[in-house]
Amino acid sequence: MDIATLNQTIITCQKCPRLVNYREGMARRKKRAYQDWEYWGKPVPAFGDIDGRIMVVGLAPGPHGSNRTGRMFTGDASGVFLFAALHKAGFASQPTSVKLDDGMMLNDMLISAVCRCVPPDNKPVRSEITNCLPYLKQEIDLMTNLQVCVALGRIAFDNIVLVYRSMGVQLPRFSFRHGDTYQIENGLPRLVASYHPSQQNTLTGRLTVDMFDQVWRTVKLLLG
Repeated sequence: MDIATLNQTIITCQKCPRLVNYREGMARRKKRAYQDWEYWGKPVPAFGDIDGRIMVVGLAPGPHGSNRTGRMFTGDASGVFLFAALHKAGFASQPTSVKLDDGMMLNDMLISAVCRCVPPDNKPVRSEITNCLPYLKQEIDLMTNLQVCVALGRIAFDNIVLVYRSMGVQLPRFSFRHGDTYQIENGLPRLVASYHPSQQNTLTGRLTVDMFDQVWRTVKLLLG
């Protein structure tokens, strides 16, 4: 399966009835500020360079961000924080990402997520994560140059580890710590942990601009 076929499979996925109802209902109701938008309202595929050396993994689309625009981290506050940092580090062509056709390009990087549909209260249940994880594994398989995975948040971190274990790798019980790097056996990509750039973290100071910039400096050092 190539990336175009995989993306089409993701976009048409109907595996989780609760998420199908929620994402489509959110697309019909809309947020007052976006009443003139036609919401995407479907699962969101990965975005970026499938031939890149870096994969960034978040949790799930935001209700009025990716679920509206159809592109990972595009159109909400988390994306504002993320793309500003990626542009500063040289991984994104511009510091802001607002819609599919805004010209944003990623350099050496693919942005993906654990879940491809927006979940109620930003909390997918375990069965929904299980349904979606094979898509992440297929993307990892397709990224033949992949050297580093960056987990944005503990849920992304834990589920990347699950994917690695599904590939037959014996791993110790890793503890999530922001900024840490984890060496993986059998030539699989190293794992870098970061707090998620959600407003819950950025507005409280749990994740600062300097802390996030250091994550991308670490990634660049790992790539050599």
